[in-house]
Amino acid sequence: MVPQPGTEPFRHDGGPVGVLLCHGFTGSPASLRPWAEELAAAGLSVRLPLLPGHGTEWQQMQLTRWPDWYSCVERELLSLAEECEHVFVMGLSMGGTLALRLAIEHPDAVNGLVVVNASVHSRNRALLALPVLRRFMPTVPGIRNDIKKPGQDELAYSRVPLQALYSLTELWGDVEPRLSKISCPVLAFGSDDDHVVEPSNSVEIVQSVSSRDLTFIPLHDSFHVATLDNDASLIFEQSLSFVRRIVDHGERTSAFDQGDRDEGRP
Repeated sequence: MVPQPGTEPFRHDGGPVGVLLCHGFTGSPASLRPWAEELAAAGLSVRLPLLPGHGTEWQQMQLTRWPDWYSCVERELLSLAEECEHVFVMGLSMGGTLALRLAIEHPDAVNGLVVVNASVHSRNRALLALPVLRRFMPTVPGIRNDIKKPGQDELAYSRVPLQALYSLTELWGDVEPRLSKISCPVLAFGSDDDHVVEPSNSVEIVQSVSSRDLTFIPLHDSFHVATLDNDASLIFEQSLSFVRRIVDHGERTSAFDQGDRDEGRP
């Protein structure tokens, strides 16, 4: 099925530093397109795929599960890793969950991780009924465009397919217990006021990863889709600075290591 206008994937071939961007549950690349364009303008190679079942109709998403979404971003990661010297993964909401799993499963391929309002759990007790409810009710109304800034549209579904939502909870169950396996540099953003993902998710991520290079930046003027909100420029600027710092540090370290090896040669 052809994606809705505005939900198409984004690709830019730039320099030897690559970035994979992952959008959220029921969302689309539209939520991350300005971020992708900023990174591309800075000379980075950027991939922003459209996840299976997204960007068309909710009925299509009902047929997909988290391994389908993960396989999509995993293919992009491995492709970028072959093309680029450094690769960073960034994600919003469930896209952040997928990014976390990529860092767990492919630690050698992910040089750094940036997550915005990522989800690894929900305290909503209504989800306890999902195993049964999903068999009798296909969808429920969703929360889309949780954006404080007027005039923004993430082009997400207005309804949430319950089979897919149940699969998302299974993804949380896979990622949450393994957060400590993440040791790459991490930059995390969390909105103070988020009507989709509880702020406790960002707290757990920051407290659970093993990364020594770890930064958390609160977002005081944005709701859930912060990449289209009032704090978007802060996210863009800080994530680009994060990438440059990690790459520069790696290059200096490599140069020092090479010098040490040269000094040891006869």
